Order: sequence, then C-alpha cells, then structure tokens
Amino acid sequence: MIGISISIFVGVILGLFFKSPFIGANSDTLIDIGLCLLLFFVGIDIGDNSSVFKDLKKYGKKIWFLPISTIIGSLFGGFIGSFILPISLGESLAISSGLGWYSLSAIELSKISAELGSVAFLSNVFREVIAILTIPFVAKSFGSFESVSVAGATAMDTLLPVINKSNTSDISIIAFFSGVVLTSSVPILVPLIVNMFSL
Repeated sequence: MIGISISIFVGVILGLFFKSPFIGANSDTLIDIGLCLLLFFVGIDIGDNSSVFKDLKKYGKKIWFLPISTIIGSLFGGFIGSFILPISLGESLAISSGLGWYSLSAIELSKISAELGSVAFLSNVFREVIAILTIPFVAKSFGSFESVSVAGATAMDTLLPVINKSNTSDISIIAFFSGVVLTSSVPILVPLIVNMFSL
C-alpha cells in the first residue's frame, strides 16, 4: 500500500512539473505495455502455485459458485451505486467490474477519462481497506465463503493472509481459486462493459 501511494504521488508530481511531449503523445501505448507486464506477472504468480489446482479437484464444480456470485454481487453494487452517485450506469458498472483490482481497472478506465480512472482506483482501494477491516467480522458472523467474497480479486494475494487467519486452513485454497478467477475476469469484464455502454 505504501509503494502504491508513493507511485501515485511521484506520478502526480512528474505530471505537474515535468510535462513530457513523448509521454503525452504515447500514453495509451505506455499504459498498454504496463498492463501487459502486470498481467504477465499475475500469470507467473498463478503458475508458481500450480499445486493448488490439484487440491481444488475435491471441491468439484460447486467451487465456481463463489467467484461467480462475487461478480454478480459486485455488479449489483455498481447498479445500486449509479442511482446514488452522480455517474451513469455504464460508468458505475465499469468501476465495480474492477472487483478490487485497483491497478488494472484504473489503467483501463483512465483511457476514457482521468476522472473515471481515479474513481475506479479509489473505489477498489477502499474495497481492499474495508475488506482488511471487516473480513474477521464477516468470517465470524456470516461465514467463510462470505469473507472470501468481500476480498474480491485480492483474495489470491494481498488479503490471503487475512482470510487465512480468520478461517480454517482449507478456505485458503478456495480463496486463492476465487481470486484467480476474479483476477482473470477483470481484463474481460471492464472492456466488455466499456464497449456495451460506449463509454
């Protein structure tokens, strides 16, 4: 979290005081390169944990219910948000389709506007912060699967230790799987919604 905050701060300072014509003219290409690198390292992280997939076989097809219901719940939250906030339905759904992966959704939506990218970033960062604070309570009061769903895409990485501490050890495997599915869905969902609503 500190590294992300420093990166944003440095980026804002450079944008304000050291304007580069090259970066301005090629920002879309540079964003695409950064996005490909981000997805590349996510792929490496998934491949590095290949033994997890062997453990998942015992759960069968029902394990897919958790990430699918998380996607539906997140999009429903975006739908509700469009009535409360001064943004369109398409924008609200595009933001909520980030599923907690703040870097990717912010990069994709900043291509439409800097404001929308900023809202997507903050929305997904706040989701992660709220998840850190509420996962122990949700796990105790509602259930293990519900606590995994709160984390969204970050269930496979940054919030996995919090989930593991708040639940039994077998939930970590499910959390990792859910995080992988959600992380893999974000690069499809965000552009799909952007195209559907012509943002």
